[in-house]
Amino acid sequence: MKKLIIFLIIISYPFQSISEELGVISLMYHRVGEGKYPSTNVSIEMFKQHLKAIEESGLKFIEPSKFKKHILEGKKFEQRHILLTVDDSFKSFYQNAWPLLKEKKIPFIIFVNTREINSNHPNYMTWDQIRELRDSGLVTIGGHSWSHEYFVDMKLDEVKKDIEKSHQDYLKELKFIPDLYAHTFGETSEDLINLIKKFNYKIIFGQHSGVISQNENIYYLPRFSLNENYGKPKRFKNILRSRAFNLKSYEPKTILLNSSNNPSNLKLTFNENVKGINCFDNSGGSWRNTKINFVSSSEIELIFDLPFKKRRGRVNCTLPAASGLIKWFGYQYSVIN
Repeated sequence: MKKLIIFLIIISYPFQSISEELGVISLMYHRVGEGKYPSTNVSIEMFKQHLKAIEESGLKFIEPSKFKKHILEGKKFEQRHILLTVDDSFKSFYQNAWPLLKEKKIPFIIFVNTREINSNHPNYMTWDQIRELRDSGLVTIGGHSWSHEYFVDMKLDEVKKDIEKSHQDYLKELKFIPDLYAHTFGETSEDLINLIKKFNYKIIFGQHSGVISQNENIYYLPRFSLNENYGKPKRFKNILRSRAFNLKSYEPKTILLNSSNNPSNLKLTFNENVKGINCFDNSGGSWRNTKINFVSSSEIELIFDLPFKKRRGRVNCTLPAASGLIKWFGYQYSVIN
């Protein structure tokens, strides 16, 4: 009887070779302890709960320099790690989260938009505080534009001038220009990506859920965005259980949707059997189960009957995996009228 039980457990999951990529779970924060901004804030208590849950999970934080080297060399992430990232340089993060991270020696990336810092905005860090982070040895500075405006609606020349302004600030205040970048609002287009690449940014992040692997677009990497709603314990623990799909390709690689291509069905091809996959999307303005056409056991087409609403169209696909993990793929469209 014992032999039968062991056999059933083995065949319940596909064999996972040691070279199969597990991926990196990238977490994104903005504010900590600013309750008047629930869409970009987590409470201090919630942030502490997240750090505790990570510690209890046994997952380790990956240093940004090691992450960057791994990505650029095209190496698979054969162990799951946490990459901690922070957007916008809000003072509440410096006051309420930085002391905890410093005490625990947790490395992270902070993406700095410079206009409000230059004007001494009371809700933002100062340049002295950002230099303190840089000099700690724990913090990597990333680019995040000058104005943090909605670039999808701007002319490319205006975006170019905006990023150039931020580079002048980085050189003046930090004596270097970052080579990591995060799209403002996580929203972008193929043209914007091509422009930003010309500024020698090596890796660029979005804000859509999903696990980072070498199969993702290096200029549009996913991150789990956390706030008071999407940072609750149950969801956060599921995030910590996530791992990458063995994704081969997806088509079309459209990022920007407009009246002529909204919606566009999405075809995903995997190097594995994905029977049992579940997908959800927010087409039509509310979350719904996505219609899935199984072309084969390893190829699916996601069918969207309704157009995505402005500004963000989102898709998430998950599949139970071995060892109680969850394979997680996410995609985000920027939607204009």
